[in-house]
Amino acid sequence: MQLDGKVVGITGGARGLGLAVAAELGARGARIALFDRQEEVLSAAVTALSERHISAHAFLVDVTDEEAVTRAFAQQRESLGPLAVLVNNAGITHDGLLVKGSAGHIEKRMTLDQWRQVIDVNLTGVFLCGREGATQMVETGQGGVIINVSSISRSGNMGQGNYSASKAGVAALTVTWAKELARQGIRVAAVAPGFIETEMTASMRAEVLEKISKGIPLGHLGQPVDIASSVRYIVENDYFTGRVLECDGGLRI
Repeated sequence: MQLDGKVVGITGGARGLGLAVAAELGARGARIALFDRQEEVLSAAVTALSERHISAHAFLVDVTDEEAVTRAFAQQRESLGPLAVLVNNAGITHDGLLVKGSAGHIEKRMTLDQWRQVIDVNLTGVFLCGREGATQMVETGQGGVIINVSSISRSGNMGQGNYSASKAGVAALTVTWAKELARQGIRVAAVAPGFIETEMTASMRAEVLEKISKGIPLGHLGQPVDIASSVRYIVENDYFTGRVLECDGGLRI
């Protein structure tokens, strides 16, 4: 797909990976719809992109709220026209062990709220936004591309039971949707980032990040632009669908 003039929606698009994807695709002529839940951050992102001569528009939404998602995507369609590309990027972490303890003493357990918050944003949010994006693409009859952001942790990572489960679910949804929507001319794929320098990794302890970096064959964390380039590859390669593109510096958990 050629991006010039196409409408691209990006959830969690106001910062980090989402903003990098917006800059990458916007630089190639796409008109960007940023979906995020913080108005001030959204406004700053639109300003930053506009300074690079990228057409960007903000849409306030909580991806876990069905009515809010429906409303935001309707506003995007009315303002910009139907989506040609949707990048489901919004995600959170809330790490913790299932059960922490020793010698018969339980210190801490993952709470139901910890579980639900991550599943709601990372998996249910992908479902709700993917459904709206696919609906627009089917109704126009011109096909499109849906790209979901999974993670290297989808294979299982200690202390991230909720996050790993959500990202494994995203990978499974990707394959399922690719099969379901192919007849409509819609390709669906995913990107699975490794450890990338974002606000999420910046909150980790320095010694933990150093240990992770040493375990990566390339010897360092990735940059948001690395993931943005992966997204662009999927958009532009018309024969790529139903697969997860791994971008992790060679690291395998």
